[in-house]
Amino acid sequence: MKSVRVVCAHDCPDMCSLIAHVDDGKVVRVQGDPDHPYTAGFACGKVNRDADLVNSPERVATPLKRVGAKGSGQFKAITWDEALDEITARWKAIIAESGPLALLGYAYSAHQGLMNRGLVNGLFHALGSSRLQAGTVCDTCCEEAWNVTVGPVGGADPEDVVHSDLVISWGADLAATNVHYWSLVEHTKKQRDLPVIVIDPRRTRSARAADLYLPIKIGTDAALALGVMHILVRDGLSNRDYLAKHTLGFDKVETEILPKFPPAKVAEITGLPVADIEKLAAMYGKARAAMIRLGEGMTRLAAGGQALRTVALLPGVSGHYGVKGGGSLLLTAASCDLNYAAVRKPSGPATARMVNHLRLGEELLNMQDPPIRALYVSANNPAVTCPEAHKVQKGLAREDLFTVVHDPFMTDTAKYADIVLPAANYLETDDLYRAYGAYWMQWGRQAAKPRGEARSNFDVAQALAKRMGLADRIFTLAPQDAAQELFKGATGPASKAEPAKLFAGEPIHIKHDWQGQPFGTPSGKLEFYSEQAAKHGLSALPDWNPDPIEVADAAKWPLRLLTAPGYFQAHTAFSGVKFLRDREGKPFCILHPDDAARRGLKDGAEVRLFNDRGEVGLMLKVSDEVRPGVVLVPGQRPSGESLGGTINMLCSDRYTDIGEGATYQSTFLDVGPWKGPRKS
Repeated sequence: MKSVRVVCAHDCPDMCSLIAHVDDGKVVRVQGDPDHPYTAGFACGKVNRDADLVNSPERVATPLKRVGAKGSGQFKAITWDEALDEITARWKAIIAESGPLALLGYAYSAHQGLMNRGLVNGLFHALGSSRLQAGTVCDTCCEEAWNVTVGPVGGADPEDVVHSDLVISWGADLAATNVHYWSLVEHTKKQRDLPVIVIDPRRTRSARAADLYLPIKIGTDAALALGVMHILVRDGLSNRDYLAKHTLGFDKVETEILPKFPPAKVAEITGLPVADIEKLAAMYGKARAAMIRLGEGMTRLAAGGQALRTVALLPGVSGHYGVKGGGSLLLTAASCDLNYAAVRKPSGPATARMVNHLRLGEELLNMQDPPIRALYVSANNPAVTCPEAHKVQKGLAREDLFTVVHDPFMTDTAKYADIVLPAANYLETDDLYRAYGAYWMQWGRQAAKPRGEARSNFDVAQALAKRMGLADRIFTLAPQDAAQELFKGATGPASKAEPAKLFAGEPIHIKHDWQGQPFGTPSGKLEFYSEQAAKHGLSALPDWNPDPIEVADAAKWPLRLLTAPGYFQAHTAFSGVKFLRDREGKPFCILHPDDAARRGLKDGAEVRLFNDRGEVGLMLKVSDEVRPGVVLVPGQRPSGESLGGTINMLCSDRYTDIGEGATYQSTFLDVGPWKGPRKS
């Protein structure tokens, strides 16, 4: 038995330090690393089962070649040489006929290691292929909104919550998605008074533990933030000194915007009682150091950028951006300025055709000059995760599309592939990790050899690069040597890191020096008035207005969709663990008792969720954890686990107001009895 210090590679802001216990080359247990200063010795309920994940009997064991119809999941085993030779022969033929733009590499978030994720992108950049505009299904909207308001810099350090006297979780279920920050909040509450406010359309686990819970209507966050600003000004709780020295344009907001958002109007918009809005503003305005933890979920709708931008301005009105333990935190990654291009862009043209992550289906079906003829999917499952998933599946079913999927499991997407390659799990690789919800960078060591014939993303990218004749040095380096390249030309806190200590197993703290929240905007200030925002399609001043398409859809359909991570099946990367599947239960939706009664539906019923785009079959749970008029669907589950389909079949591939992001929460629908075939 030996113990190996590893790092969790799942898509999560904490990026935990872990200990893998290995017996005779097999990972038998995974637990939190007690020596890490932040993740502090425990892991979430999902990652605690990662020994089951890496040892799952459901893993793909060998390279596979399709022998049946696309989508049927019929394959035969082949060798790695046969697989790689066929892939590169097909790619070379396509490039000769249509040029490299006919190829698309599609790698994203299921493996967060900077080597395993980055080098796949580097391969296709060097080939000159079409490029994935990645992250639009997740964070491009909130990031762009943050950047035009605060600048491309990290927010508050979550560890500074020990200095806070108020915490607001705004659109973030911390107990599910930021568990170590939540643990630090709970620990601090035991030491002294630390009120917690949760603002969320769902009464989450975090909300049930809050001192004040505000069940806001979906899409009205900007209105609530402006209402709080209105009260802060009205009651003399705005920090005029901070506003004068560190912000731009608040005078315009105060005179042109805030008069439109008195408490009564905000209550009408948000569905919250006036008394609760007043209480929120009073608690926030009187706090000395209030920290807002911003969730990305509030931005996955038509006016998502305006929502994030407006809430991110609140600490400027109160002056909390200038206080240790105050301010707001969205992401931390922007303060880790490594030389990512060394891995992601080793060579290739400076610009190329872009394919938006969330519109894969649209582009597979309709892109021309040239059409996409070859698709390589790694660390993602677009047949489930993309909006208008039916379009993705139709595109993947094209007989003239040569598709390769590199994944540990036979995913919905892999079933459409021509070649499936078995992928190594993060416990089977060496890699460098940079958290995006904390200020830590870590080196994760390989705990065990890959199971079966699995190979890492990094290894396969190098093998394909060699066969494609790419001569870039990065495609010849071992993972640790490749990681060294990221530090050459690094700036900011990352430039001060000592790689030797990192590779020896020492976590590196990379937060920006505390002088109050730094601002990376053109003015160097927090921008209430932003010309950048106006150039990107937002109004220059924060505001709230109902989206006309949403208004029309709401008049047509009685329910609005809310999606959120499942507690044990956040996404399909965890679906290979039977224990977690059973713990989560069959794919389900949640309706308020009033909505269920109106439709004659009982708890445990089989129901169909439907709109103009299609229908999905799920199990029903009846609960008042959501408001009337909302249907909640937790997690992203493989279509084979549901009664029929996946929830993203009902979601439009329309863009957000900034960042060209996904608008999952701008989906309107209805629920009725399931009429399809029964599943045992």
